[in-house]
Amino acid sequence: MRFQNSKVKKGDKKSLRERQPKESLKIPIDPAALMRHSRGERMNVGGVKTRFHKINETRKDINIEFATQQAARAEILLHEEEGYLEADEGESTTNIAQRDIVKHVDITTATKHFNLDLAFGPYRTRYTRNGAYLLMGGKRGHVAAFDWVRKKLLCEMNVMESVHDVAWLMNQTMYAVAQKNWVHVYDQHGTEIHCIKTMHRCVRLEYLPYHFLLNSAGENGHLSWMDVSIGESVGNYNTRMGKISVMTHNPWNAVTCVGGAKGVVSMWSPMVREPLAKMLCHPVPLTAIAVDPKGMQMATAGLDKKIKIWDVRNLEGPLETYHTNTAASEIDLSQRGLLALTMGNVCEVYRRDATASADESKMKPYIRHRTNGMISSVRFCPYEDILGVGTAKGFVSLIVPGSGEPNFDTFEANPYQSRSQRREEEVHKLLEKIPAEFIALNPTQIDEVDVPSAKERLAQKVKLLTMKPPRIDFEPRKRNRLSKAKLVQIKKNVTEARFREAANELREIKEKLLAEEKAAAAEETPDFIPLEPKSVLDRFKTNKKKKAAR
Repeated sequence: MRFQNSKVKKGDKKSLRERQPKESLKIPIDPAALMRHSRGERMNVGGVKTRFHKINETRKDINIEFATQQAARAEILLHEEEGYLEADEGESTTNIAQRDIVKHVDITTATKHFNLDLAFGPYRTRYTRNGAYLLMGGKRGHVAAFDWVRKKLLCEMNVMESVHDVAWLMNQTMYAVAQKNWVHVYDQHGTEIHCIKTMHRCVRLEYLPYHFLLNSAGENGHLSWMDVSIGESVGNYNTRMGKISVMTHNPWNAVTCVGGAKGVVSMWSPMVREPLAKMLCHPVPLTAIAVDPKGMQMATAGLDKKIKIWDVRNLEGPLETYHTNTAASEIDLSQRGLLALTMGNVCEVYRRDATASADESKMKPYIRHRTNGMISSVRFCPYEDILGVGTAKGFVSLIVPGSGEPNFDTFEANPYQSRSQRREEEVHKLLEKIPAEFIALNPTQIDEVDVPSAKERLAQKVKLLTMKPPRIDFEPRKRNRLSKAKLVQIKKNVTEARFREAANELREIKEKLLAEEKAAAAEETPDFIPLEPKSVLDRFKTNKKKKAAR
């Protein structure tokens, strides 16, 4: 089919120009959104040698800038916002009970509030990373995993042993249970897959999703890491802190945070025997510790009836301090910055007022709930306005408006994941697995240049100057016609020749090093490191530079 251009009148040409899109019609981009997605300044191509490489680097910067603008522009599609409770003037949101919230929310949200009366508590609880499944472990052996939204049971059993903690592994198809003696791994049907006997009498479990590491803390003070993808132990160290009952991990750098009886929070990596850092948070023993999902802030609770908020990146003094009537036994931080703490059978949620000024932006009580039994665990559900509370008599699911992140990234965690998507996610995660060697306080260290320190350079110089020629071990080939005296003579000659060669090479290296040191001393460069310290009598030496100038 062929199309022919029709004749356009002069007046129509003007109308066609007016129909063309103008630059002013583009939606402006928020500068704050551009800063969030920015990857840094453009590269300076002045040092690039060839024109071809300059064009490539310029094109790369243009593509990065375009991707940044597209990512910032796509935030317009994130129209979901978190909700919150707003009380009338003169009233407080802490007086609003759960039954009142259930009456005024939609039927889907109302079904997410429920209470389970169970007789094998106290219970430890854990949600999956996408918030779709719940795992519960009772102290007297009861273990259950189910889809808490649709109320569909995956498995339920009694292991006939004490259960101290539970943790999901890669996804809802596998979980770990810290039982009386060892850590056992089960599948979604409740079938035991493995028994990890290297983790003995553990009381706390943590899972590092990006490294496929199962982390455990034992009664004897040992920290253990196991790579569940290959089944090998990565690290097992004695913290010398006694029984570890307060432990969590930082999602930002995968460092394990352990609270001790002296009020010190120590941060551990599976590659280092000693803690990477220590923080004195309270003058009394710690009772609970939590790190927010972004890994930027840490909340600690002690027997001094105080809750302190810390900046994990600076390791300095507390940002905020709150006082409670009694010491908090469990704390947790939500995706939107809400703080949940428990005191006996009372659970309180604190929220920061976003409309207040910087001086008045402290957290205030938001929701208060009283349970039937003593509270043993508290967890916010990811991407849901739900707080899971494990008690001595069962489990309670509380509605906390504004606690969950309304906009989720399906590449990170997908609450509506299908079976095929789950299989693809497992493969992608295994391909993108981060080695345990990269766990450090500052995860951005891996993109820095490894420059040797002054101490290392000095040690290398001393090693070169004190090095001796190696011992030559030579055995000549035996022949029938050669006598023993001849073999000994050959061995002696070859050994002496090789020894002289090695000695000459070392002498040349030492002379070169000493010459470089003298030249550096004459120039007085800032990077110069003398092999010998200056003497107090050096001030009486004549300055060669001044003498030559005269």
